[in-house]
Amino acid sequence: MAAKQAVNSCLLEADTCSKAFRGLVAVDGYNLKLSPGTILGIIGPNGAGKTTIFNLLTGYTRPTQGTIRFQGREITHLAPEEIATIGIGRTFQNVRLFPSMTVLENVMVALQLHNCDNLFTTLLSWPSFLGREGRLTKRSLELLALFDLNDRADVVASALPYGNQRQLEIVRALALQPKLLLLDEPVAGLNPYESQNMIQLIRRVRDLFDLTIIIVEHNMPVIMQLCETIQVLNYGRIIAEGTPEQIRSNPLVIEAYLGKEGTNAPDSTNSRT
Repeated sequence: MAAKQAVNSCLLEADTCSKAFRGLVAVDGYNLKLSPGTILGIIGPNGAGKTTIFNLLTGYTRPTQGTIRFQGREITHLAPEEIATIGIGRTFQNVRLFPSMTVLENVMVALQLHNCDNLFTTLLSWPSFLGREGRLTKRSLELLALFDLNDRADVVASALPYGNQRQLEIVRALALQPKLLLLDEPVAGLNPYESQNMIQLIRRVRDLFDLTIIIVEHNMPVIMQLCETIQVLNYGRIIAEGTPEQIRSNPLVIEAYLGKEGTNAPDSTNSRT
């Protein structure tokens, strides 16, 4: 029983993960033990390895060495679609919607990952298929309503304003029914009002869906307001980890951002990773 509780206390674990691209080390000995319900922020200067870590955790890139476990199960060599199926969803730095599909269809595609029909049922439109299709539509509209996008369900995704496209990508990730959600720069390109709204939405979906969240973000005010724990990367290695207050005053963080002559740490007003 004690062993089972120990496994459950750590949702995601990365053990000395490294990734090299033709000799260039992008991630070097990355470690993580992530507890359920946490909002973790990952920051660092450009090229520090933040997005590479997201790609390692979601199967888009295989580590050169190290292991990754989710709920006690090793997922190091699983494909992205397998990782999505077991409960890890993500968004991307550049929005990756299905641009020619409607807002509703983008969400329904994700929901169908857990609601597959066989070919004959689909072709013949049997009642079981039609009933399931109705339930998927209803659930998609409920998810869209969380972001006030339900009234745009029939709009083609590419016609949405950029801020709404960002929101739709999060809705689609939620449709995968994740336990862990990875958000890659969720407020990139948003104005201050939209950014504050996104902070509230992320907190809301964390509580509503009992999620654990990891965020990579360039907007330091967002990271400082939203995250309980922050990891700081530089040249692919973790140089600091702690609360926002600890990170703000850490001398290694100050040096990574501002150089040895810098006297101010990243703050919550104008710094960017």
